Amino acid sequence: MHDDGPDQHTPDFELRVPARAENVAVVRHAVGGLGDALDVPDGVLADIKLAVTEACTNVVVHAYPEGDGPMIVSGALADRRLTLVVADEGQGMVPRPDSPGLGLGLPLIATLAASLELGSAGAGSEVRMTFDLDATRETAGEAA
Repeated sequence: MHDDGPDQHTPDFELRVPARAENVAVVRHAVGGLGDALDVPDGVLADIKLAVTEACTNVVVHAYPEGDGPMIVSGALADRRLTLVVADEGQGMVPRPDSPGLGLGLPLIATLAASLELGSAGAGSEVRMTFDLDATRETAGEAA
């Protein structure tokens, strides 16, 4: 599922946890710590944490309807741009008419991130978000 082409960055970190609701907070806290370490402005960090929370919640709600599985969050930093990837090994992105929620997570992420890419290869899904760490909160999502 991960493209190893020359334009892809090797992750600087990776967190693999069971796709459970309580682990969404664990990931959010880890991303917050990363943002603090990188001296990300508070407003931009809040946007990053919200986007990651939405992506992780999608994994918890949709990826494994028949049981448990992993949620993999990785990130890479290059030129003050942080790319975060939230991935799963679940059923992939398929429409589910019985699915709870209003389907607002991905559009919200698109407004918060400088770029958003969705991927699916066989089993599993991937949400790739890029954030400009030096953006002001008002311009953080304008490039989306």
